[in-house]
Amino acid sequence: MFANYLIGLREGLEAGLVVCILVAYLVKSGNRRQLLPVWVGVALAVFLSLAFGALLQFGSSTLTFQAQEALGGTLSILSVALVTWMVFWMRRTARHLRSELQGKLDAALAVGTGALVVTSFFAVGREGLETSLFIWTAVQATGDGIRPLIGALLGLATSAALGWLFYKGALRINLARFFRWTGAMLVVVAAGVLAYGIHDLQEASFLPGLNDLAFDIGTTIPPDSWYGTLLKGVFNFQPDPTVLQIIIWTLYLAPVMAVFLAPQRTGTASRPRQPISGPTAE
Repeated sequence: MFANYLIGLREGLEAGLVVCILVAYLVKSGNRRQLLPVWVGVALAVFLSLAFGALLQFGSSTLTFQAQEALGGTLSILSVALVTWMVFWMRRTARHLRSELQGKLDAALAVGTGALVVTSFFAVGREGLETSLFIWTAVQATGDGIRPLIGALLGLATSAALGWLFYKGALRINLARFFRWTGAMLVVVAAGVLAYGIHDLQEASFLPGLNDLAFDIGTTIPPDSWYGTLLKGVFNFQPDPTVLQIIIWTLYLAPVMAVFLAPQRTGTASRPRQPISGPTAE
């Protein structure tokens, strides 16, 4: 549940910040009448994300067991790739997100209403599709469709509240630091989703080694115990992983975490980082 809360919080906050920046820029530049196309684009992006999640859930239920495992494994790997790209992209661009979005918005204003709809749609839709895919694969990994969904909804609700506080200027936070540490936690979550994806592909007979267990500590940490459930919900812990799962998990987590936490190199002397308050700060 915590892992999905983190996904909903981080992805929702990214989308919320995008909306705050777009709305604030239109209001302050005297283009308040152009807010409706922006909200139309946001609404379309939300609808597309919900439809995509529903398609994954109900579409996969009509498949055979082997096809379900193959689809789940493939989408797990895809979602891990997208989340990995996303955390590195935000790590690199968090401090310049405002200027980047404002440049796109200026270009859209010059074109017309349709361009504003498209700009807000793609700005929010990317986050929404990533969220739907990653939450779906995380739910498949935990095998519990209720608590992970509740966690994701709570995360989205929290991000919406934080986005409102940012817009009103009532909340100050160092977003670069926030995205750094939540990104590190998401890398751990993604490693667990990747391991489950490998297991799904093994069960679908796409990969070998299903019966080659690295260890089995199910008696020490029962999956149905409170601490087993906690470990599974937070880290996608599995008491009986295969050798291939352990190898892939290690090969992903160790280098990705090392690169992600490494100091960023810049060509110029870095300015002191200031806490971000509202949508007008970079």
